[in-house]
Amino acid sequence: METNISLRTGTVSGTFLSVLPNILSEDIAKTIILAVIGATVSYMVSLLLKWLTKIKKK
Repeated sequence: METNISLRTGTVSGTFLSVLPNILSEDIAKTIILAVIGATVSYMVSLLLKWLTKIKKK
């Protein structure tokens, strides 16, 4: 079955526009804060594991 590009574009943009009003600014701020916390914790754990493996090799 051949896919029409205008049909695909219409479907994607319609889905985006129907979801857009449901996204609140508080949700965006909460997502940004959680992403920063997650990245920081991930970085700290990777440093800890690197330090532990360095000690274990000695």
